[in-house]
Amino acid sequence: MSDKKFDVVALGELLIDFVENGISFQSNPLFEANPGGAPCNVLAMLSNLGNKTAFIGKVGDDFFGHMLADTIRECGIGTDGLVFDKNVPTTLALVHKKPDGDRDFSFYRNPGADMMLKDTDIKEKLIEEADLFHFGTLSMTDSEVEKATVKAVDIAKKNGLLISFDPNYRAPLWDNEEKAKEKMDYGFRNCDILKISDDEILFFTGKNTIEEGMECILENYSIKLICATLGKDGSIAFYNGKKVIAKSVPNPNVIETTGAGDTFMGCVIDYCLHHDFNNLSEDMLREMLVRANNAASIITTRKGALKVMPKLKEIHS
Repeated sequence: MSDKKFDVVALGELLIDFVENGISFQSNPLFEANPGGAPCNVLAMLSNLGNKTAFIGKVGDDFFGHMLADTIRECGIGTDGLVFDKNVPTTLALVHKKPDGDRDFSFYRNPGADMMLKDTDIKEKLIEEADLFHFGTLSMTDSEVEKATVKAVDIAKKNGLLISFDPNYRAPLWDNEEKAKEKMDYGFRNCDILKISDDEILFFTGKNTIEEGMECILENYSIKLICATLGKDGSIAFYNGKKVIAKSVPNPNVIETTGAGDTFMGCVIDYCLHHDFNNLSEDMLREMLVRANNAASIITTRKGALKVMPKLKEIHS
């Protein structure tokens, strides 16, 4: 850790997740408006763990946009990099829960305000004042916001920040699969820490098993730390030739899995910031994964993510 103003600055989408929450007296499904967006979910987890955080992104100058701005401030996330768009509304997502707790997404984003972030909106000093920069692929689905993302990554690299990346692949938001894979490749080539799900490994590599897919990624990219999440089966860390597996204890109280990967990612980033990132032992990697697995398990028992991230005491207990 350094004496910089921020531990982590993240760029990306900030939106409303409408999550199913019961049935009305007229037998219609009810949806709850939960603040969300992967990068801010990660920052909320990091803030709960005592880190100084800030967000770069764009929301609509509307009711939902101002609700989101107020929410992330309440979570302790800095909003100096948040921009309001007067013409394009805040992005919305409807989250449909499957019987196993997993989700399908329907996005109202054609366009959405998060896509309208421009490279001129990026405050270079905000990134310079951080130890780590975090991003995903959703800020590269459109050419304008992609320019902003690339500019931010370039600033982070120029100033020697650690860079973390989570593909957070959402099929409905891409024109085609090849474009999505191209942007995932960009993230892999520019990050020090990668969090990737089992589904994303198979999607990106085209392999039949997680083992074959990870072998392909390890052969083609020089990423310092890769954490592969395996849902209820736990997670694996790959670091400097080491491979560490941490099983997860299935939680009988699962409601939905929204934010589980973001919670995991926040815990991994926190661990890397508070330890010598260049000298992580197998025991340290296992400790990191167990904590991240536990936090992700907790969030699956709650609706939404950003406002209900677990506290450190909960994770330990």
